[in-house]
Amino acid sequence: QVQLVESGGGLVQAGGSLRLVCAASGITVSSNAMYWYRQAPGKQREFIAIISRGGSTDYRDSVKGRFTISRDNAKNTVYLQMNSLKPEDTAVYYCYVRLVRSSVSDDYWGQGTQVTVSS
Repeated sequence: QVQLVESGGGLVQAGGSLRLVCAASGITVSSNAMYWYRQAPGKQREFIAIISRGGSTDYRDSVKGRFTISRDNAKNTVYLQMNSLKPEDTAVYYCYVRLVRSSVSDDYWGQGTQVTVSS
């Protein structure tokens, strides 16, 4: 059974930092592309960052240079380090993975962790 459990969210002032944690079970994070998404109130869920199986990373333009995705293979955990936070970063942040087995894909989301950035 695949489970993704996020933690690390909270309330922070603009310019501050948070580190989000996605603890995975039922999968091996180093064998899958792992993603972070976010959803602000009244808006669609949007892509934030990806770390590929090979370890390469990519980011949404608005967070490049401020956010860093990484993983700890020993802990089977993915992180999102967020620096220089802005009020517009306020959202629920989700960890996500798509598994493809026998040509069938399944999407798995965590429960989300709230990030609130005050001005």
